[in-house]
Amino acid sequence: MSDDVESAGTRPDPELEQELADGEAGCGEAGVAVPLGHPGGHPGGHPGGATGGQRQGGARSLGFRPGGGAEALAYEERTGIKAPRIIAWEITRSCNLSCAHCRAAAEFGHYEGELTLDQIKATIDDIVTITNPIIILTGGEPLMRPDIWEIVDYAQSRGAMPVIGTNATLITDEIAEKMASHGIPRISVSVDFPRAEEHDAFRGQPGCFDETIRGIRIAKAHGVGVQINMTVTTLNSDKVEAVHDLAESLGVDAFHIFMLVPTGRGSDLLDKELPPAEYERVLAWAYERQKTSPLHFKPTDAPHYYRIIRQLAKAEGKKVTREEYGLDAMTRGCLGGITFAFISHVGDVQPCGYFDMQLGNVKKQRFSDIWTESKVFNELRDYSLLKGKCGRCEYKAVCGGCRARALSVTGDYLAEEPYCVYEPTPGAVTE
Repeated sequence: MSDDVESAGTRPDPELEQELADGEAGCGEAGVAVPLGHPGGHPGGHPGGATGGQRQGGARSLGFRPGGGAEALAYEERTGIKAPRIIAWEITRSCNLSCAHCRAAAEFGHYEGELTLDQIKATIDDIVTITNPIIILTGGEPLMRPDIWEIVDYAQSRGAMPVIGTNATLITDEIAEKMASHGIPRISVSVDFPRAEEHDAFRGQPGCFDETIRGIRIAKAHGVGVQINMTVTTLNSDKVEAVHDLAESLGVDAFHIFMLVPTGRGSDLLDKELPPAEYERVLAWAYERQKTSPLHFKPTDAPHYYRIIRQLAKAEGKKVTREEYGLDAMTRGCLGGITFAFISHVGDVQPCGYFDMQLGNVKKQRFSDIWTESKVFNELRDYSLLKGKCGRCEYKAVCGGCRARALSVTGDYLAEEPYCVYEPTPGAVTE
C-alpha cells in the first residue's frame, strides 16, 4: 500500500477513515479513540509496531465504521465533501474539577443556555442524515448531566456510536455498570502525572488522582475499555515514560499524548507550553516507544507526528506503509473540518474545541448545513490555502499544522504552525 502523501490526505476509503477517532474534545480528557485506532479541543488508529494489539472496547470489534454508512457515502457523492467521522459534543460545561489546562474553563455549577435533551435529539436526527459518526460525549464532566444515558441510548438508536470522555472521579460500580449496559465501548481519562501530589495540583482537586485510578479500575472491571490521555507541558515532559508505564500497569487499552493548545484556562499555561524542539523530542519518543508498547498510541494536537514518523522511518530505511505502520500510514494530523467537528454545550459548532471560532449554532441552523456551507470548514479542507512554510511543505497533506494553534497565536487559522521546527525542502517529495 503506497503511503503517497496526496492519497493519505484525500482517499475516501471508509475503512481507512475508521481509525480517525481521535476526538480531542474536552479538557484534555475528552479525546477517545474507539478503534485500535481537538476539537473538543481536544479530534487514528495505530497498530504500529505494538505487540499487544487491541485489548477491549474497540469499534472494530463491534463492526462499526464511523462515516462508512450509506448516508455518509451518499453525502460525499452528492457534495464532494467527506462526512464527519467523529463529533465531539460538550453536553455540559459543568465539572467537578478545575483543571489548569481546561479548554472549556469549566467549573462546578449550572451554565445558562445548555442544549436541552430535545435539542440534542433533534441535532442527532439531523447529523445521521449525512453520517453515522462516533459521538464523543464530553464536557466539563459529562457524567454530571443527569440525562446522559438517554442521550447515549438515543444516539445508538439512530446509528451513531457514543463514547465518553471523563475524569473518572465519579465512576462507581453503578456508573460503570450503566456504561457497560448502555453499550459504551470505551472511555478516555486524563492522567498527567504519575504521582498523586503533582496530578492533584494540576487538576485543582486534592485526592482526584486516587479517585481517577479507582474509577479506571472499576470501569475495567465492568468490561469498559479505557484510554489514558496525558497533556504534555514543561511541567511533565520528563514524566511521559512514567505515565505510560502507569497506564500499562493499569492494563488500559491506549495511551494518547496531547500537546497543549493555549485556549481557555490553558492560555494561563502559555509559559509552560513546550518549545518546538521539545515537541520534536517527545514525538520522536512516541515513535520509538510505540514499537514495543502493548498500548495503542496516538499523539493529539500534534500533527507534526505524521511528518516525524516518515522522517524517522526513512532514516531506518523503511517506508510508512499500512502493512507496517497501520493507520498512521493512512491518516493525517489536523482533522478539524475534514472528518472531525465539535459542538459546544450551547450548540456552537467549531472545527475543534481548541479552535476558538463559532461557525454556526445548532439551535438556529442544521449541523449538516453548517458542515457543508461554512467558509471556514471549506477553507480548512483545501490544503493549497495554507500559508507560510506550511503551504510550502511537502508534508502538508499528512500534517497540515495545528490550525487551532495557528489561530490562537497569530489570529489566522491558515497561518503556518507556530510550533514546528521543520523547514520545508524545495521540490521534495514525501517518502
